[in-house]
This record gives sequence, structure tokens and C-alpha cells, in this order.
Amino acid sequence: MANISEDIKLEIKYRNDIESVISQYVNLKRRGKNLVGLCPFHNEKTPSFTVYPENGSYYCFGCGQGGDVITFVSQIEKLDYVEAVKLLADRSGITIPESGYDNSMQELKTRILDINRETARFYYSYLMSPGGKWALDYLHGRGLTDATIKRFGLGAAPDNWDMLIKHLKSKGFSIPDMLQANVISQSSRGSYFDRFRNRVMFPIFNLRGNVIAFSGRARPDDPKATGKYVNTQDTPVYKKSQHLFALNFAKNDCADRIILVEGNMDVISLHQAGFPNTVAALGTAFGAEQVKLLSRYTKEVVITMDADEAGQKAVLRTINELKDSGMSIRVLVIPDGKDPDEYIRKNGAAKFKMLLDKTVSDIEYKLLVSSKNIDVSSDNGRLQYLKKAAENLATVRDRLTVDLYAGRLAEKYGVSKTALLAQIEDLKKKNVRVEQKKEFDRIVTPRYESTDINPDRRRFPKAAKAEESLIAILLSHPDLYASVKERIKAEDMLTALNKRVYAAICSILDSGHPVVDITLLGEDFSPAEFGYIVSLQNGVLAEKNAKTVLNDCVKVILEENMAANTANDKDLSLDDWAAKMQQIAKTKKGE
Repeated sequence: MANISEDIKLEIKYRNDIESVISQYVNLKRRGKNLVGLCPFHNEKTPSFTVYPENGSYYCFGCGQGGDVITFVSQIEKLDYVEAVKLLADRSGITIPESGYDNSMQELKTRILDINRETARFYYSYLMSPGGKWALDYLHGRGLTDATIKRFGLGAAPDNWDMLIKHLKSKGFSIPDMLQANVISQSSRGSYFDRFRNRVMFPIFNLRGNVIAFSGRARPDDPKATGKYVNTQDTPVYKKSQHLFALNFAKNDCADRIILVEGNMDVISLHQAGFPNTVAALGTAFGAEQVKLLSRYTKEVVITMDADEAGQKAVLRTINELKDSGMSIRVLVIPDGKDPDEYIRKNGAAKFKMLLDKTVSDIEYKLLVSSKNIDVSSDNGRLQYLKKAAENLATVRDRLTVDLYAGRLAEKYGVSKTALLAQIEDLKKKNVRVEQKKEFDRIVTPRYESTDINPDRRRFPKAAKAEESLIAILLSHPDLYASVKERIKAEDMLTALNKRVYAAICSILDSGHPVVDITLLGEDFSPAEFGYIVSLQNGVLAEKNAKTVLNDCVKVILEENMAANTANDKDLSLDDWAAKMQQIAKTKKGE
């Protein structure tokens, strides 16, 4: 039991959803994508205990306690680590073999995919039955043909608490596995019920064509519906930030361009209308992992969001995510505030194709949005708009692009191109100074006042800050590990705790894991130390310019290491001392 395999730990983590476990002990309230509550480990009146469902961790900003679901149970139930693992294993029906290893995680994933496939068949069959007529009428009313409905595997969930449970039981599936697939839920009283009820169902497929999740739209006339959409939560086979709706279909038709829209119905309508290169994000903001996914399949992304204010903000956020992807960015502006589905149903595919041929660049879109609510017929209005336009152009790196748009703006609004370019250049310099200061502060400015966890921080504050930033970046961007593993060894770190954390991260990544799941670290660190690691993982140190900051961290760590060693160089010969000074100089230059 003492040597528990990594697969077992990860399976226990996935089978014991951290939000569900902690909510049995703490009254949690949602705050954005996270949850907060009063810390169970110290007395407080203002909630500082935060749960991060995306990565399965928690952290208290008041007392510094943090970790994963295993750590939480260990602390709250006063158990040692192995006892907590066994408790959670027993709760979720996992048998831990004497060797500490089995292939149960892969078997669980296979069972979940089987459950999802059978669930999708159940929903489709119900859609085609008399009970599902309302949903079929709804889909037909939205302009979808039977062929399209079948191709996308659309369905309907009955207005019943346990019809799906009974069906899956009849097929030999267990309640614990249904819970893991997130197709059923458990009440506070311990009873089980179908997660999706009285909804139009949209199955979500991975690139191999397996059903990995569902999105359910409420029946339009259902007064009991809680939310327009209910979606599958993350499971062992599904992480919404790593997938795109309908990419399994679009991947074969998007080499030149892909159309990114907001909703599932937009995707399906566009596919039916002859635009099979259309995808959508899955109930979450478009993010970095989805950018990487798209970049494997296409050269150009056409962003087509709703034309309302929320849609415009979504376009700007998406542009920002895509800006360094290497893909060309275009924006399709739909008139009259319509979404793509509504526009095609009213105007037809030919007119949508005309809009698609008139897309604007990301820069043109930003300039267009900048003029909103500004009266450019007046001198004050023109000046106000030109200042906003200059701010947007100051973020563009390509000089020819800046020159082109500056020329157009100068001509259109009757100002000097030279003056406009000078304004843009001043703003560029200001942006560089602001960014440099932020990066410097991230690396040099101490983040932790307490030295209880890492007492060496008091002696080496600058090195400790760089070490923390480097660790935070690797926890969030493990793909950058290859660029640092040969340059920084654990022994180069000056603080003992960071040395241990970095060594553990290196061990995990060197063993072939694509990411650093904190569950693999829990057994090797005390609860307080684990809280420190979680605070780095969920902090802001690795949010922007990760590659640049990483290189700066390496430079600072090596410089500080040499400086610390130089303090003990009184006994070096003149030649050895000179050689060491030369090496320090090279390090400062980044050689």
C-alpha cells in the first residue's frame, strides 16, 4: 500500500470530484469559474478558501493550506496520506492491488465511452419516438433536416428522473460509472437521477468519433428549466478546454480556413448550408489549448460571433488568444445583430457566402469597434477616435501594416500621417516600458512575505522569486520544459524547497507525463508545502509572456547562483577567480 502507483492516484482524483467532496464539508459559492467558502482549517469571517475545479485543487489565501482532493480529505479527516487514498478509493469503488498498480483508469475511460455511446443512442431513439416529438418539431423549426439531425446524433432527454438510469442498468452499466460519465447525478439525500431532463441533446465527439460529452438545451416552454444549457462537466475522457464542437467533421475541410462561431446550432446550421469547416468552443471562453488544436488543421480563422455587445467582447477576447498563433485572423461581421444560424435561415447560404468573402482583418475590426458611440463628424470626436485607433495600432508589430492603416486613417480624417505615426510610436514605447516593468516585477519582486515554508527566501529573495516564476510556468506550460531542462538543474536553485519542487517536476516530465498533475506531488510534500505549490499553480506568475519570463528566470537563477558561490571564493587562485568572473559576465549576456 505504501507505494501507490501514479495511475491509481490519478484515477482516485478523477473519481472523486473535488467540488463534490469539499462541498460536503464547506459551503461553497461560485465566483466566476472557481468556488469560494470559509476555510475549514482556520477561523475566518471573510471567505478566503478557493476551489479550482479546472485543475482539481484548492488553496486558502488566509492560512496557506492547499492541495488536491486527497490532501483535503487527509487534512479534514485527520488521516495520513495513504489512509486518505484508501478512504477515497473505497468511496469510489477502486481496488488498490498489493503492487499498487493496475490498468483501471484505462478501463474506466473505456466504460465511460461505452456509456456515452449508449446514452447518445437512447436520446436519439427518444427524439424519434412520440415522447420526443416536441424536440423534433423544435429542430425542424430551426431548419434542420432529418439527415442533419442523424449526422450530428441529435436527441432528446425525457422529462423523467430515472429513465436513462433504468436503460443503462439494463445494458449492464453500474451507477458509479454513470456518475463518472456525468450522465447522472446524486442528490444530497443520496438518491440518483438523470442529469439531463426535458432537453434537446447535442452529443460532443472527439476527433476519433467517440461521444465524450453532452450539451442539453432546455425545452423552450419548460418553466422548470434551470438554465438554458446544461453541459457535461469534466470527466476522465472530457476536458472542455481541450475540444471544439464538430471538429471531428470540420478537420477534413479546413486546411485553408476554419469558421469559429459561438453556439452548437450555429455550427450545425452552417454545416447543413454547405460550410463544413465550422466549429465552436464548448461552453467556455476560447482558450490557449483550443488555439493549439486549431493551428494543427488550418491557416486562417474566421471569427463569427453574435453582433451584440457581448459578441463583440467575445471577438476581441478571441483575437487576443489567436494573435501569436501564426494563423491569419479574419472577422465576419453579421448585420442587424443576428447570429449565423438566424442569418442563414432568413437570407440563405448564398448571402452568407457573400459576407464570408467580405471579412475584415482583426486590425480592421478593432478600428471599427473603436468608432462605436463616437461622433466622428466633430473635431473632438475625430480626435477621440484617432487616439483609440492609435492605441490599437500600437499593439501591431508589423511596421508595413501600421503604415498602411495609418495612411488610410490620416487620409480619411484629414490629419498628418507623420503625426499619427509619431503618436503610435510613442504608445509603442510606452507599452514596451509597461510590459518590461511587469516582467521585472514578476521575477524580482518578492511575492511571499512569510519565510516559514521556504526559509532560504530571506537570504536569496531575488533568486527565490525567479525560482517561483520558473516553477509556476512549468506547471502551466509543461511544453516549455524542453527549453529549460538542460540549462537549469535542481542543484542550481538556492532555496531548498524550490530545489525539491523543481526536481519533482523534472522527474514527472522526464518520465513521459505530458502535464504536471499536482496529485503526483502530494505524497512527497507536507500539507503546507503542497499549499505553496498550489498557490504557484493558480497564481498569476505564468499568465503572460511565459517564454520570455522563463528565459529571464533562467538568467536570474544562474546569476544569483554564481554570485552566492562567489561569496565563498576567497581561497580561489587569481586565474580561477578570473575564469569565474568571465562565466558570470557570459551569463548576464544570456550566452
